[in-house]
Amino acid sequence: MTIDPCELAPPYVRAIAPYQPGKPIAELAREMNLDEASIVKLASNENPRGIGPRTRAAIEAAIADVARYPDGNGFALKSALAGRYGVDMSTIVLGNGSNDVLELVALAFLAPGRSAVFSQHAFAVYALATQARGARLVQVPAKDYAHDLDAMARAIADDTHVVWIANPNNPTGTLAATDRLEAFLRRVPERVIVVIDEAYNEYIPAAERSDTVKWLKRHPNLIVVRTFSKAYGLAGLRVGFGFAQPSVADVLNRVRQPFNVNSLALAAAGAALDDMEFVAKSFAENLLGMRQLEEGARELGFDYIPSRGNFICLHVGKAAEVYKRLLRRGVIVRPVAGYELPEHLRVTVGTPEENAKFLAALAASMRD
Repeated sequence: MTIDPCELAPPYVRAIAPYQPGKPIAELAREMNLDEASIVKLASNENPRGIGPRTRAAIEAAIADVARYPDGNGFALKSALAGRYGVDMSTIVLGNGSNDVLELVALAFLAPGRSAVFSQHAFAVYALATQARGARLVQVPAKDYAHDLDAMARAIADDTHVVWIANPNNPTGTLAATDRLEAFLRRVPERVIVVIDEAYNEYIPAAERSDTVKWLKRHPNLIVVRTFSKAYGLAGLRVGFGFAQPSVADVLNRVRQPFNVNSLALAAAGAALDDMEFVAKSFAENLLGMRQLEEGARELGFDYIPSRGNFICLHVGKAAEVYKRLLRRGVIVRPVAGYELPEHLRVTVGTPEENAKFLAALAASMRD
């Protein structure tokens, strides 16, 4: 009898549906016989501004040492982050993107016989990371597309070890207010790790932004996760970071791969962190682009979920068909049926020209 090697994997691993990234430009060009230069990709919440000259120079300088292993502890970047956020270096964990930090949390704190709580419509990686460790998934219904924090607090059971919160949430863009987040943290038992995933933190207006890093002293079970992939423009280099109590950070570092952030990423992130003018311009341009997309959606008669990220979720009805029509016109957006939003499309805020092309293609697709 022949044994399928796949059957040797645990059932909970075999049951995982792999994460589906946004369609690459080159793939669409091949499929539709289109010129790559004519294609607009608004599917992966990337920064349309690219990177700043300071960051580019740091990458070019670091190339000379790519034959050497990177600093496994990321001392220079941790030092810069500690100075920026006013924390001790012992509280910082670096990752190959914030996704890696989320995986480290799951690896360190989840296992068969344990559970994790997360919201409907929340970032897909929470469920994937939880399932990969054989832990029980506890999905709490969303309220107006947003996290229902009261219901999530009630869903915490004796076996719950992690609660995942995305703020702002991807793909809906909804934001939990500071007072509601603090009230939630006060309700959660200290034995439960609470992860606040702030990948889009730099796109939140200052008046609405929660200073979660300062909460670490009051809540030893809190982990705050951020990334350089969005506002800093380093999605292709994959570098994220988390803040936690030193003892929690130590546990995460025990399960972290020794060289999980490469040398180019470390150099680029350090330079990007020192270029807040670039981040400020990214924020300002995102606001203008968001207004452009919101106004365009209203003119075309589409509802949308108000967003505090660099993307917007539009209610377009037959989203799968509209998505295909947009592809034929060289515009890539993101279907979110997998997030239980089958009638929505998530659209990244692009440049003014990219946004205009998307809106024109959307209008034309309604006439097909």
